Amino acid sequence: MRLLLTNDDGYDCEGIQYLAEELEKDHEVWVMAPDSERSGTSHAITLKGASKLRKIAERRFTCSGMPADCVILSILGILPFRPDAVISGINRGPNLGTDLVYSGTAAAARQAALYDIPALAVSLAGLEAPFLFREASRFVALNLSKLLNHWKQGIFLNLNIPNSSGTEHRIEMAKLAIRSYSDNLKRFTAPDGSVFCFLADGKIETLHEEGTDHWFVDQGCAALSKVLIRPCCDGGML
Repeated sequence: MRLLLTNDDGYDCEGIQYLAEELEKDHEVWVMAPDSERSGTSHAITLKGASKLRKIAERRFTCSGMPADCVILSILGILPFRPDAVISGINRGPNLGTDLVYSGTAAAARQAALYDIPALAVSLAGLEAPFLFREASRFVALNLSKLLNHWKQGIFLNLNIPNSSGTEHRIEMAKLAIRSYSDNLKRFTAPDGSVFCFLADGKIETLHEEGTDHWFVDQGCAALSKVLIRPCCDGGML
C-alpha cells in the first residue's frame, strides 16, 4: 500500500519515526508531519496565511500548520497520488473516549476520513517513560490489514495500544469511554501587570465501564474504536 503518515507530536517524535521504519518494510510510506508539537490542537486548520513546507528527505516533509493541515495539503497536491490509507501517530500517551475532542492525532485521521480515505489514529496508552514505540510500531505493521478492514465511509478508526512489551496484544472493538477533566488554573502577574495563565496539575476521571476503550487497555488489550465523522440519524457524533 501507499501510506501517508502524520501526527501531532511533531516530525521528530519517536512514534512516527519508528512507525515509518516498520511500515516501509512492506509499503510505500510518505510522511507529512508538523514541524513541532501540536498536541491538543483538535481539528484546527490554517485559514489565514500560508503553511510553510520543508522537504527533509525523500518522501519526508514537515509543515508549519496543524495535523489536519498536514492531511489537507498532502491530499490536495503535495502527494503525487491519493494514498491508500492515512495513519496518524503513534501518539505519546493515550487518546481514549472524550480525549478525541481535543486530540490533534484524532483530527488528522478524521480529516482523511472526510476525504473518504481509510484513516487510523494510533496512540500508545502509557503515561510515563519508557514509551515502547518500537514494539507498538511492529504491532501496527503486523496487523495493519486487519485493522483497516474495520474502516468504512463515515468513520475513522482510533487505536490505543498498551504500553507493554510484546506484539501479541488482542484487538478488541471498543466503545468510547466517558472522561471528565478537572483542570487547575495557575496565574502569574508580571511586573508590567500582564497576567499569564497556565493549566496545571489537572486530573482526569474515567467512567470505568466494561467494553470501553479505557477498560480494554486496562485488560492489556489493544482497543479499536469506530468514530463517526458525520451526524447519524439521531444527531450523535464525536
